[in-house]
Amino acid sequence: MKYVSTRGSDAGTTFSEAVVKGLAPDGGLFVPEEDVCFSHDDLAEMLPLTYTGLAARIMSAYADDFTADELLECAQKAYGDGKFPEITVPVTTLDGSLSVMELWHGPTCAFKDMALQMLPRLMVKAVEKCGEKKEITILTATSGDTGKAALEGFRDVPGIKVMVFFPDGGVSETQRLQMVTQEGSNVSVCAIKGNFDNAQTGVKRIFGDKAFAAELAASGRMLSSANSINWGRLLPQIVYYFHTYLELVRRGAVLFGDRINFCVPTGNFGDILACYYAKKAGLPVGKIICASNTNSVVSDFIRTGVYDKNRPFEITMSPAMDILVSSNLERLIHDASGRNPEYVAGLMAKLSSEGAYTVDRATQNAVDADFASGSATEAETMQTISEVYRGFGYLIDPHTAVGVNVYGKYREASGDGTRTVCVSTASPFKFNASVAESLFGKEALRGVTEADIPGLLEQKTGEPVPKPLAGLFQKKIRFTDTVEVSDMKKKAEEFIYE
Repeated sequence: MKYVSTRGSDAGTTFSEAVVKGLAPDGGLFVPEEDVCFSHDDLAEMLPLTYTGLAARIMSAYADDFTADELLECAQKAYGDGKFPEITVPVTTLDGSLSVMELWHGPTCAFKDMALQMLPRLMVKAVEKCGEKKEITILTATSGDTGKAALEGFRDVPGIKVMVFFPDGGVSETQRLQMVTQEGSNVSVCAIKGNFDNAQTGVKRIFGDKAFAAELAASGRMLSSANSINWGRLLPQIVYYFHTYLELVRRGAVLFGDRINFCVPTGNFGDILACYYAKKAGLPVGKIICASNTNSVVSDFIRTGVYDKNRPFEITMSPAMDILVSSNLERLIHDASGRNPEYVAGLMAKLSSEGAYTVDRATQNAVDADFASGSATEAETMQTISEVYRGFGYLIDPHTAVGVNVYGKYREASGDGTRTVCVSTASPFKFNASVAESLFGKEALRGVTEADIPGLLEQKTGEPVPKPLAGLFQKKIRFTDTVEVSDMKKKAEEFIYE
């Protein structure tokens, strides 16, 4: 299996090379040159596998410069040693047609752990396979969860440093504290004056600085990424869609071979894209439902074929979805356009210069064949948190609530009663203030400090505060810097050369 940039360069890149580089030199994203396809018999053979065995089996089709034993070792280190519960990804059924895939039982209580406990293991081996001797700095922009998961995943990994930029005021207080109290000798965290799009654009600009790359190379250093622009980050996410389908089959909730739908809360389009790749690889998936908050640029694109970021940016209670420039959509457009790199490069140039583009009818039809979409307001998100708890005794975070709300609208509008799985991306305790307000109202929180809300939520719902978040408000803060977007490169240089 070889990889190529969505914009046409670097044909013949190995999996290991794609992981180490992170971003293609032309600014595009690495994608497999060929489709992976698991047969009906292959899926049947996967039924008895453990999560680690399943991860190794699926990733082997995309990472054939790794041995089966190497991939199994990576999976065991990523998901074993007490980092996750015995059932790595629990699946909870709410009613006859809706189940929830819980991806937040890892060390940072967010779905990003599913990939960012794996990526460091893949990267260490990929560096060896490439014969790379340079010190690697992982440079990452985050809307909240990626940052902490990357910091935790790469903490104290020899030969690798990790630096995270996050939008000041654009993450929950729990997310901020998780990052600024991070332990480790090879980590750094910095807030930026701006939103996530500003942070992501700033990081991409650093990656695209060829003179800076040459300077780093001359000093024995290089950059890589832990964002989902890195294929090594996206690949492990494909696994949990297979796991969930097979789990429903094992329970008898789905007949083997029947299709199910997935509804995915969507920001940077990585999680939902992994579902698309799972479907392409043979998983029986019907519709992939893209759920957005009020920053609905991606769901609007799926509905209309027009991508337009020239709109107000709104800060919401679901910050991982507060994105107007959705990087991974480029991979979908590359595929939907018949793998036309010139077409993709033209659209991305138009997005950069005009802030908008419109795909042709054939590309839009290809997207329509697999995707549906919808969005939820802040009021609808709060109402859904309350309704799900009161109806099922089940606590969900704002991102999951957006997904459940959009699923309800989709089912009502389409009449599609297919078993659907909503992707639950974070522990409700990562957004405890929003969840508590949704459940009990503002008045019940009057005079209650942010640090006291987790205990209040635990007391009133009976749900325990997850161990990784317990005592978070008492931890020592290590990182306090905030910089302008224009100073991001300078800040990164200081960390890289320290």
